[in-house]
Amino acid sequence: MTRDPSSTSPNAPDPRGVFSRARIASACLRFARTHAVLLVSALAAAATMLVVPPDASYLGYFDLKTLACLFGILALVGALRNAGVFEATARAMVARFSTCRAAVAAIVGITLVLSMIATNDMALIMMLPLCAATLLKAGWERALPFAFIMQSLAANLGGMIVPFGNPQNLYLFERFDIPLTDFLATMALPFAVSVLLIGLSCALFAKPTPRASEGRPAEGRHLARSDVAPVDRRRAIAFGALLLVVIASVFRLVPYPVSLVAVVAGLLVLDRRALRSVDFGLLLTFVCFFVFAGNMARVPEVSAWLSPLMADHGLWVSAGLSQIISNVPAAVLLSHFTGAWQPLLVGVNIGGAGTLVGSLASLITLQHFTSVRKIFPRATALPELSTGRFLALFSVLNFGFLAILLIACGTASSF
Repeated sequence: MTRDPSSTSPNAPDPRGVFSRARIASACLRFARTHAVLLVSALAAAATMLVVPPDASYLGYFDLKTLACLFGILALVGALRNAGVFEATARAMVARFSTCRAAVAAIVGITLVLSMIATNDMALIMMLPLCAATLLKAGWERALPFAFIMQSLAANLGGMIVPFGNPQNLYLFERFDIPLTDFLATMALPFAVSVLLIGLSCALFAKPTPRASEGRPAEGRHLARSDVAPVDRRRAIAFGALLLVVIASVFRLVPYPVSLVAVVAGLLVLDRRALRSVDFGLLLTFVCFFVFAGNMARVPEVSAWLSPLMADHGLWVSAGLSQIISNVPAAVLLSHFTGAWQPLLVGVNIGGAGTLVGSLASLITLQHFTSVRKIFPRATALPELSTGRFLALFSVLNFGFLAILLIACGTASSF
């Protein structure tokens, strides 16, 4: 007598239940990997809520203008990317160069400029795949680790010169109501030193290797599209106009509720996909940072410890704490313990260099590099493309940049 396969023993586990639990566990693991910073910030906020229970003061923690402007920038950058603006521009510029050194310098330079417009994270998300595809197709795969690391540094340090270049700038610009001229004057030196270091590094360490005769198109095709769709000019112009409205609200020329409504209404009509692609995890992370920092500021022991440190060593404390908890939460936390915004602003910006956790952009770079290694069949045969070599080179370059910037900015602030 054959047994009905659909029948099971009363004590046997339901395979559908096991499968369902496995899928849930797998989904949770993927979420934890993708939103690690959000989970850590949520746990930190929850821990402080045990010390400072929720009350009416919580409502004063949240900087709604920062959240609204950040949402608008992320949404419109996504819309411009969907319209093909960034990829078409970058490819047209990169195609002009025939040596590895020139191509790397162009890619890194474009990443730096994009970080001023699209924030550091978005600049890397757009440019890292293009960099990988370009170098692999041309036969310059050995330069990939250096190019990725320089893009990470360019994105982290390039956006410092404008208030909307990265999330911490946007937050501090609003929190301290910084005049634009004062902001630019404060960031001019670290920005100039950063650009000089990036340019010298590309000139000294990127080799002038000529492009391979036919390249390796098969090895780059999974990383970026080779058949770039034409730019949708009409939509690109509309998105550009909306971005200008958001930037005007950052500079306090347009009320931020007006810019928020304009962005949402415009994208509902022109590109709903851009609204869905907004990194809401980043926005929720900011909400958690606000709760964490607001609660910590209400703990007398923390204030008694951090306030004197920030008064005497604001630059070093800001850059140092960024190495441990990343520069965005460091900016939000330390802003509650100082009225001197200049060393804090400089410290959390140059603190994006250094450790991998100094900036979320650095973790994005590592994630893209490991993805390229899985796709590129010759990666295991090239020691230059090992993860260990990448991390070693990353540490040398990042800590070198950080040390030089700290010395330059610390010396300048002493006069």
